[in-house]
Amino acid sequence: MEKLVCSSMKIMQMQMPQMATAGMGMLLPSLQNMIQMQQVRHRQTKHWKPEFKRLRKQKFVKIDLPNLREKPEDITKEEMRSRMKERGVLPPRPWMERPFHISCTGGIFEAYVPPEGDGKKSIISTSGAKQKFEFLEKKSKSLLAVRKIRSYEESFSTDDFGAEAQEIYIAAHTHMAAKEKYKVREFVTERCYPEMMHNVKDKTIHWRFLQSLEPPRVVHARCTEVITKENQFAQVTVRFHTQQMLAIYDRFGRLMHGSEILTKDVLEYVVFEKHISNEYGKWRLHDKIIPDWLPPKQPAPITYRISDEPVEEATKEITAGEQTKQLESGSDQQKEQLNVVNAAATSASQQPETSGKPTLAI
Repeated sequence: MEKLVCSSMKIMQMQMPQMATAGMGMLLPSLQNMIQMQQVRHRQTKHWKPEFKRLRKQKFVKIDLPNLREKPEDITKEEMRSRMKERGVLPPRPWMERPFHISCTGGIFEAYVPPEGDGKKSIISTSGAKQKFEFLEKKSKSLLAVRKIRSYEESFSTDDFGAEAQEIYIAAHTHMAAKEKYKVREFVTERCYPEMMHNVKDKTIHWRFLQSLEPPRVVHARCTEVITKENQFAQVTVRFHTQQMLAIYDRFGRLMHGSEILTKDVLEYVVFEKHISNEYGKWRLHDKIIPDWLPPKQPAPITYRISDEPVEEATKEITAGEQTKQLESGSDQQKEQLNVVNAAATSASQQPETSGKPTLAI
């Protein structure tokens, strides 16, 4: 024990000579700590398992550091090409490519041609029977398109799609009347959205779907590819014969179109589109087919400002002033004539004032 104390004292004297001279009373706590400390033979960074030391020594990667002081002007094109080949780097392109997503087509491909007088002529009549015959002729391509749609969507059925299309149609028009532009996009394609929401600002729209006069049915179906064969789009035309109510008011509350009391029978051919190649694609309203034989719509009763009569008088005064300018620019004889005319006009204007007769105010 004494030997340990002596050795510890010597260590303290070597490390802290100032504390060694201060006396034994001051060194007792530090001596106790030094006695409790243990010597460590190896450093902590040394591996606990010394075997495979040689293999660990060889485990490193040589990196060729680039010469940052080298200027690109000093390197030749062949040298640059060889370096890029070694590193597996492709040469930069002169243009910038940006990814794009085609969510819908730009229009209707092979649009359905509605028969004239549809909804008014019966099947028994000759024109109605002719319409049915033409529909059967065009049905072969539609069946092939429906088969193509079923290869991507197994649950698709032309009989059930009419009800689904009617729900999409009602939801899209309801959100349009309420001006909910973010909800409309769920039921309408990007091509149809600007046409549907055009001129809706500063207007109040009241629209209601009352009933279906005939059940909606699929009359036309087509499929097409965009850019690649795998990128497929499908379009289905549905015939709606419904009863609706529409009233449009301007920002001053004046009725512009329609009525909230009267209902109208509406016959429409609405095109629905789906990106069938997309796993998360859904049917949305794409466009409406307006046939050529349809009568034009009645224009809205827009008010105009009626021009007043004083505008014509002002034009007459202007013409008179132009004549005086022309006379002033003429010869001296014309100027003398003009002075005579002006003097006569002033004398005529002073005569009613001198006379005591009353004048009528027109």
